[in-house]
Amino acid sequence: MITNFFIPELNNHDVQERWFQQDGATCHTALATIDLLKDTFDDRLISRFGPVNWPPRSCDLTPLDYFLWGYVKSLVYADKPQTLDHLEDNDLRVIADIRPQMLEKVIENWTSRLDYIRASRGSPMPEIIFKKNVMPQDYLSNKNKFMSIE
Repeated sequence: MITNFFIPELNNHDVQERWFQQDGATCHTALATIDLLKDTFDDRLISRFGPVNWPPRSCDLTPLDYFLWGYVKSLVYADKPQTLDHLEDNDLRVIADIRPQMLEKVIENWTSRLDYIRASRGSPMPEIIFKKNVMPQDYLSNKNKFMSIE
C-alpha cells in the first residue's frame, strides 16, 4: 500500500512541509515502514518509533478517531449497501459532503481536547465529555457532578 499507492501519490504533491501521523499498530511500525516514512517525511513523522512519538491517549486527540471514522461509518452504512461499488460510492459521497464549517468545529473540539489533556496532566478523557459535549474546563470545575451522570 505504501510503496504502490501512497508514496507515488505523494510525489504528485508538495510534501516538504507536511507531517505524517500514524498509530502504533505493529504493521505501521515495522522497521522497513518506519525507514520508508522517515525517508519521505524526515523529522515530520509522528509515530511509535518515529522522530516524534505517538502521543498517549491518542484516540482522544486524533480527529480521525474521535470524529471521522464514526461519522463516515454511520452515514456510509445508513442505506445498507449490498455491493462493494455501492459502499465505495457512499464512502466518496460522504467524504465529499464534509463541509469546511464542520471541520472548523472538529478543530475547535480538538483544541478543547488538548486543553483537557494538558490540564489533567495526561489523564484519559472521561466518557461523559463525549456524551454531553462538556468542555474540559466545565468538567474540571464540576468533576463530582459529572462523574455521577450516566
